[in-house]
Amino acid sequence: MPVNPNAEIEITAYRWVPEFAQGVVRDLRARWALEEAGLDYRERLIDVQKKPDDYVKEQPFEQVPALRDGDLQMFESGAIVQYIGEKSGDLLPTDPKGRYRAIQWVFAALNSVEPAIMNLVLVDVFFAGEEWAKLRREGAADFARLKLKRISDWLGDKTWLEGHRFTIGDLVMVTVLRNLRHTDMVAEFPALEAYQARAEARPAFQRALQDQLAAFREHQPQPEGEAA
Repeated sequence: MPVNPNAEIEITAYRWVPEFAQGVVRDLRARWALEEAGLDYRERLIDVQKKPDDYVKEQPFEQVPALRDGDLQMFESGAIVQYIGEKSGDLLPTDPKGRYRAIQWVFAALNSVEPAIMNLVLVDVFFAGEEWAKLRREGAADFARLKLKRISDWLGDKTWLEGHRFTIGDLVMVTVLRNLRHTDMVAEFPALEAYQARAEARPAFQRALQDQLAAFREHQPQPEGEAA
């Protein structure tokens, strides 16, 4: 469903980011969860470098996304995705065991997998020209690869992390894996590559991604000398 400017739920996202970050900014997780849940939302777009003066009161680390739903304000993408899952019921099993096993994968994605992957992203993207980064690269890649192997081994021939049902754990895990798109590391593990492809083929993901990219296209900075 399209972004609805009159929706009750509001997601704060960036107006524009450089191309290397487009499609992986963490508001994608919230957008995707809302699309899966069939919930309308509106955007509040802010600048990366010049955030609202009082934004730190909503998001102590001045990052995105932030969520507003009536008088509820939240930050941290994992918590937001869990809230959406509980609000809709579509992304979380109703039985306690299934529910908490889905939630555990959100924590695993953010705490056990993402730090290793983002360490490699820092080496490859942000500090690629630094000598220390070149020396660190092999170890960083090996550590990230170990995390991928663990996920792939767990998946085996299952469709999703916990079997046949797509949950918030899969949603967050796939957005973490997408940070490796500048490499071919996921492709080294066929089960993991197929898992990511299945998730990205979901219509809700495609709608969420296109909505994020649409905002970036609309606010693309113009080269100096061009008229506004």
